[in-house]
Amino acid sequence: MQLLLTSKAVTEVKKFIESEGIGPEGGLRVRVMPGGCSGFQYALDVEDEPRDGDNVILHEGLRVFVDPFSEQYLEGVEVDYVTSVMGSGFTFKNPNAAGSCGCGSSFTV
Repeated sequence: MQLLLTSKAVTEVKKFIESEGIGPEGGLRVRVMPGGCSGFQYALDVEDEPRDGDNVILHEGLRVFVDPFSEQYLEGVEVDYVTSVMGSGFTFKNPNAAGSCGCGSSFTV
């Protein structure tokens, strides 16, 4: 599976994992859930360990967990962390999305 996190995204997630006291088996869960104004929405969570059936991707020393349902929608997605005048946060670039909402947190396939 091809899921890319930029160096900025990895740095921010590692800071958060460290502040939460997550151990070495922990990592970032990237998933897709039904909902949002366009049909599907992205979600990021930190977890202590992967779940059964997860695809575990090692990216710059960060463990990334992806469940089987989300995998089909996250192929080729780039997760970035941006800072602007309007604030900071994670963004998703999905080459498979047929459309997205104005806020960029939900998409259609």
